[in-house]
Amino acid sequence: MAPLRRLRLCLCLCLPLLLPPTTPAPAPAPAPAPRIDWAACRSLSRELSRLVATLKEPHRILEETHLSEEDPKNWPPRIRCSDACDPSTLDTNNTRCLRRILQGLQHYRDLLSSDIFTARRLPLLEAALDQLLGLVQQEHGRPPRHTMAPSEAWAHPLLQRLALQRLQSFAAIMSRIFTHSAR
Repeated sequence: MAPLRRLRLCLCLCLPLLLPPTTPAPAPAPAPAPRIDWAACRSLSRELSRLVATLKEPHRILEETHLSEEDPKNWPPRIRCSDACDPSTLDTNNTRCLRRILQGLQHYRDLLSSDIFTARRLPLLEAALDQLLGLVQQEHGRPPRHTMAPSEAWAHPLLQRLALQRLQSFAAIMSRIFTHSAR
């Protein structure tokens, strides 16, 4: 019985050496990430800028009012130098920049759906933001949504003005970024 055990042990240890080496199955190629349509983003961001610029202020007194806030912290999202939206970085890695743009687009879309704009719906702006969100979300998914705190009715015209001024600035910068990348 002992020789039989030795033979089994020998076969168990030597068999792997006798068989041809196995090559691991090649890993499936990762699916290519969807590419952002820079030209479509460029034209939509220009359209958004045009739409915001053509809005008329319903309260004449607000046309000459400059609004600011005491401590904006990090909200609403603003495009900063640290977001790597400069031309040299965009050509090599645009992920951080697109995430910031996506945050901003989602913020302004949520703002247009909030109680601030219930008496003054802007369907053309909402549609342009929805289209841009759809294009940018293909690549980077949906950012977390921030609920807007309810505001007093008397403050709505002031908050609308502030939101639209910021959206105009954001759209202008975003349009420049998409114009560069569409080349």
